[in-house]
Amino acid sequence: MNIFKNLRNDIPASIVVFFVALPLCLGIALASGAPLFSGLIAGIIGGIIVGGLSGSQIGVSGPAAGLAAIVLTSIGALGGFENFLVAVVLGGAIQLMFGVLKAGIIGYYFPSSVIKGMLTGIGIIIILKQIPHFFGYDADPEGDFAFFQVDGENTFSEIFNAINFISPGATIVALVGLGILILWDKVLVKKAKFFQIIQGPLVAVAIGIIFYLLTKDHDTLGISKEHLVTVPIPDDLSSFLGQFSFPNFAVIGNIDVWVTAFTIALVASLETLLCVEATDKLDPEKHVTPTNRELLAQGTGNIISGLIGGLPITQVIVRSSANIQSGGKTKMSAIIHGFLLLISVILIPRLLNKIPLSVLASILLIVGYKLAKPSLFKKMYALGWKQFLPFTVTVVGIVFTDLLVGIGLGLMVGIAVILLKSYQNSHFLHIEDKSNGKHRITMTLAEEVTFFNKGAILKELDQLPEDTYLTLDVRKTRYLDNDIIEILEDFSEKAKHKHIDIKLISERGEVENPDSFIQFFKLRPRR
Repeated sequence: MNIFKNLRNDIPASIVVFFVALPLCLGIALASGAPLFSGLIAGIIGGIIVGGLSGSQIGVSGPAAGLAAIVLTSIGALGGFENFLVAVVLGGAIQLMFGVLKAGIIGYYFPSSVIKGMLTGIGIIIILKQIPHFFGYDADPEGDFAFFQVDGENTFSEIFNAINFISPGATIVALVGLGILILWDKVLVKKAKFFQIIQGPLVAVAIGIIFYLLTKDHDTLGISKEHLVTVPIPDDLSSFLGQFSFPNFAVIGNIDVWVTAFTIALVASLETLLCVEATDKLDPEKHVTPTNRELLAQGTGNIISGLIGGLPITQVIVRSSANIQSGGKTKMSAIIHGFLLLISVILIPRLLNKIPLSVLASILLIVGYKLAKPSLFKKMYALGWKQFLPFTVTVVGIVFTDLLVGIGLGLMVGIAVILLKSYQNSHFLHIEDKSNGKHRITMTLAEEVTFFNKGAILKELDQLPEDTYLTLDVRKTRYLDNDIIEILEDFSEKAKHKHIDIKLISERGEVENPDSFIQFFKLRPRR
């Protein structure tokens, strides 16, 4: 694939991803208790290095909100940020090992209903978390996606608090920005190619900066500095370079460093694999991302990020979905967004610091809505409770806890549904009237019968009345677990006392009252 032939799509998309990533990189660093610049480093490395190495065409990597709590506690537990960076480097090395061992297959074992629930839950979280920023209340940093926030509030109490601290200027520019984005998406983009090249978010941000400059001295409409992007501003090249931190490898023998490294590797890899699965579902061109290559790319990115003072990196669904929604076609959009971060923090940090957070919140609100459209709930409901229940539990779990807990809850419900249906579908009964003084019952076993089906089959056999003629049909059964064979063996002894005759039908023929089920199935050709 020629990754340069789609630049007309990738460049506009990269600008949108840049505006989404900028506050998140800074906010996640703040929520993690790390230097603000460390979040920017992770965003730059995630875009340029991981984007270049990854096999994903539309995935975007950077610092992850799901790791913020781990980073926050680990920096204190390990005795400083430089010590923590050692864990980041080691975590990246462990991810490389995961990739070599082909652990990327894990991502394919999550049910589709849980993945869709993850996307919807993240969309709802984005909307709820951006409401305070939309109205100019920024007590909780951008990127704090957990229900219980670092400012001591929770998702909903923060929204109620925001009502008492509405900033008129920030709200006006957010409403104008939201109107521009909707107008651009629904009307203008269909009118001319110009509106496809110049993205609505760029116009909204430009108007936000102009509004700030025109009203900054106004008592009512002025936007205070705490409602603006806060990029570190170096005085010169040496002070810029001084923002980089380097790992203190003297602590590499500390067992706590290794425990933190493994935790980072495990959580970052799992978040990445889930994001890859979700991103591939959103991708209109349905690319399939090579998961093992993705782990190798993420591991490389984390090693480099840790070596120069950056936060841990994962593939991130917020940025990835923004990329897809903005028309990104190839990995160039992720790479270009990384270069935009790098160039802007070097050349125009003062201009970036004039962007109101509320206008960036309006961009994220659109991203969140497209992930959590009400029509998706209706669609999942129509698929039946087996799909809707894991989906709903995942959504609720993510909103009221965090990403991994929500996915874990949804996965457990999904597994429970599978076990229940497996329990119910292990066999089929056909009951005839009595003839010759015997109940005639045919039990046909399913194609695959495992130990999950023990309870259902055992219950059915125990309920057979005396004087029954049982026909056990296994002609369509391709896999029969040893646990089931042992149940049949034990039942054959009970059957003698209850005057139950057994006829076993298999592809090899029919056997009346077999002496040993274990011996029979041992000799029977089985797949």
